[in-house]
Amino acid sequence: MDPISERLRARHPQRIDLSLERMRALCAALGDPQHRLPPVIHVAGTNGKGSTVAFIRAIAEAAGLRVHAYTSPHLVRFNERIRLAGRLIDDARLNAVLDRVEAPGLEATVFESTTAAAFVAMSEAPADLAVIEVGLGGVLDATNVIERPLLSVITPVDLDHAEFLGHSLPGIAREKAGILKAGARGLIARQDEAAMVEIEAAAAAVHAPLTVMGVDFDAWSERGGLAFQDQTRFLDLPTPALAGPHQIANAGLAVAVALELDLPEAAIARGLGEVRWPARMQRLTAGPFGEAARAADAELWLDGGHNPHAGRALAAALAERQARAPRPTALIVGMLANKGAGGFFEALGGSGAAVFTVPFDGAAAEPEALAAVARGHGLGAQAAANVGEALAKALRLGAGRVVICGSLYLAGEVLGAARETWPD
Repeated sequence: MDPISERLRARHPQRIDLSLERMRALCAALGDPQHRLPPVIHVAGTNGKGSTVAFIRAIAEAAGLRVHAYTSPHLVRFNERIRLAGRLIDDARLNAVLDRVEAPGLEATVFESTTAAAFVAMSEAPADLAVIEVGLGGVLDATNVIERPLLSVITPVDLDHAEFLGHSLPGIAREKAGILKAGARGLIARQDEAAMVEIEAAAAAVHAPLTVMGVDFDAWSERGGLAFQDQTRFLDLPTPALAGPHQIANAGLAVAVALELDLPEAAIARGLGEVRWPARMQRLTAGPFGEAARAADAELWLDGGHNPHAGRALAAALAERQARAPRPTALIVGMLANKGAGGFFEALGGSGAAVFTVPFDGAAAEPEALAAVARGHGLGAQAAANVGEALAKALRLGAGRVVICGSLYLAGEVLGAARETWPD
């Protein structure tokens, strides 16, 4: 665990307790830094939030804007969560703002404290834009003390975090739609009909105008690139640098945001080609695992998706890659014990991949139990002691394409294994 994470875990409650009262009190004690941020783009949703933030940031920076970003969770170092004008916050500055957050002596969870720290740091560093990702839900998420965003963005809504958000898709959509604010346009990804009904109702209640994918704009793959069309224009853009067909939709949503900001087409094209977002179908060639795969002439990929929607996205990405270059495929899977492993493996049941289940530090599902779930969905699966053992077994069996997947925590351990693979 990195030093900043150790500090936070030692000083703040580890629980998730969705409420805004503590956060409002903490922000008030700090002079309400959330009211002094650059223009805010607030991003909620179940899947694709981080990728959409990365696309928006890359496009805005390609247009010459200075962009703050707040995302979670981190993969290797806590600093990854806070980016000031394009650069990760350094340890000295992060510790200094955490000292100020803790000075009032108010009770706050880890996420509330770090969100307040991000707001303090971002309010004091010059920038043109702040892109803020919701942590969990929307209505009661700590980031929702932001009262006047420039734009609100909702990525695809699906089932996740059932212990906090419930098992009802309309209920989850209602929570996510809590970021919509009066006068701030909401840009909405393509949604399940039941989710869209709730989002539209929430928007009407606060008089937030909506721009909806599949209605007001759309994006799709065409002739090796990305085609985008809205009510007034058609853009022929390069394929996004993030792999997988699901990234077309994330990129399309970000393009709609960029056009709301009146950013030029050249910056949009450049941003799509330059975007980086680790552990989202990331090709690994460096570090001990990347080198082992390369020595065996195998592809190694890393993906942190961990729910049924993410499983479907991964299945589509694998199918697309298999259609282009067929190779025996293996999945190395570790998941948190509270995640819907059945839905994840159900989505991948037709992939024909061999599955190796592994543990990781934290509340991970027991590998033997996880393997049993995979076998229940028609996948050949066996448990392994760790990623290194699983990768060695997969390569010995002749896998030419290996994907480490199922959890961002597992992805963090993989990237943390070598300094050269740390996100920067």
